[in-house]
Amino acid sequence: MSTPGPINTSIGRTTGHENANAGKTTIEDGVVAKIAGLAARDVPGVHALGGGAARALGAIRGALNSRDLAQGVGVEVGDTQVAVDLTIVAEYPVSLQGVAADVREAVYKAMEDLVGLEVTEVNVIINDVHIPSEDAESTEPPVGEPRVQRS
Repeated sequence: MSTPGPINTSIGRTTGHENANAGKTTIEDGVVAKIAGLAARDVPGVHALGGGAARALGAIRGALNSRDLAQGVGVEVGDTQVAVDLTIVAEYPVSLQGVAADVREAVYKAMEDLVGLEVTEVNVIINDVHIPSEDAESTEPPVGEPRVQRS
């Protein structure tokens, strides 16, 4: 019967290498911000991330088939902890407190499960509410037609 290799307790897998724990893993701030952004975007009721200028720049990037997944996300990363600031646009009509709580929960889970950092805080700033367009039922008169009847 063969003896299994050492267990790396930080990830809980059998590695088979004696120096499996040697070395250091560094996760860049941009990666942490992207993961936070992806987690927030997946929350129902979140229309977009970022302020007005960031979203305008994002629209230009979108036209060029590019995307900034960290748009609207700020992170402060330490050795074992992370703090996250998110700016979102909520869908109408959702509970703003509810969507903020759901975003906070999703980001906490992503940071702890995927990045492996303790979360000190997740701040959510709701800077706009997206109202779905009802273009098919537009109440504006066609261009060139008067808006009032004249005698």
